[in-house]
Amino acid sequence: MTQTAAMPGVAGRGASRASRSGGNAIDRARKRLFVPFVGPALLFYSLLFVGPAVYAIWISFTKWSGAGPMEFVGFGNYIRLFSDQLFLKSFGNTLLLLFVVGAAIFIVSFGLTLVLRDMAGRKIARSVIFFPHLVNAMIFGVLAGFVLNPGGLVNTLLGWLGVTDPPAWLAQDNLFPLIMVMLTWITTGYYTTILMAGVDRIPPYYYEDCALAGANAWQRLRYVILPLTWDVFGTCAVLWTISSVKIFEIIWIFGGSTGQGIPPTQTWSTAVYTYVTAFSGESIPAYGMASASAILSLALVSVLVVLLRRVMKRDAIEF
Repeated sequence: MTQTAAMPGVAGRGASRASRSGGNAIDRARKRLFVPFVGPALLFYSLLFVGPAVYAIWISFTKWSGAGPMEFVGFGNYIRLFSDQLFLKSFGNTLLLLFVVGAAIFIVSFGLTLVLRDMAGRKIARSVIFFPHLVNAMIFGVLAGFVLNPGGLVNTLLGWLGVTDPPAWLAQDNLFPLIMVMLTWITTGYYTTILMAGVDRIPPYYYEDCALAGANAWQRLRYVILPLTWDVFGTCAVLWTISSVKIFEIIWIFGGSTGQGIPPTQTWSTAVYTYVTAFSGESIPAYGMASASAILSLALVSVLVVLLRRVMKRDAIEF
């Protein structure tokens, strides 16, 4: 009886040891596969991204023209940036792109999402709205400069309508607002597609429950759609934060359409400031200043992403 009673325990311990040995074997196999499969990717990423980023941080503490010896200046480049009115203007423009254009994009995108949700032919409408995002921003910059120039299509049409004194669309004070409008138009389709995918995943029975409870459109939006797509909004906010700091092409091309080559300083973002500081042929390149500008942009993105993740963090809703 005693031997028979002990048998289940012995069997259980044996099974437990076998399970642990099997688990250890799997762990060892994973470790062996880590080097040949993940190692090359990590090496590639380090050489192309981590290494240059660390080197750029080092350059930001030096005074260097790209040739000859480097002169270590500590935080001198960063101090000079915050006393440089051109950098402050560029930084302010970047914040306008981030917050003002971002707010316009999300308002329009979410509005289109709600309008197209139950519309017939929504797939065709989604494709039409998404199309501007597929076209390179440089093409839009060239076309906008061609259409809005004094003898362009817009002024010609206004002349046919009897407008004898059309606005100077490409005046320097008008360029940056036009760039903001174009960015809103180009980018809205991309975020509309993401938000529509988030709304589409909401199960139909939530809307059926709302109808049975007598909820109106505002209550359905507040208590169903927004809570169940909040994580999608958070993802879109992070994506736009990263994208807005890198805006360069449309400013460079559209601003350069005024015939000056380099865009007017009123339109510069930090990305344009960094490029001109590093590669402009009008003065000695200042790679230290340009690297400091890029590092500050990276710091801005990092801080904002962390804040967004904290502010928009909510308990996960499973459905």
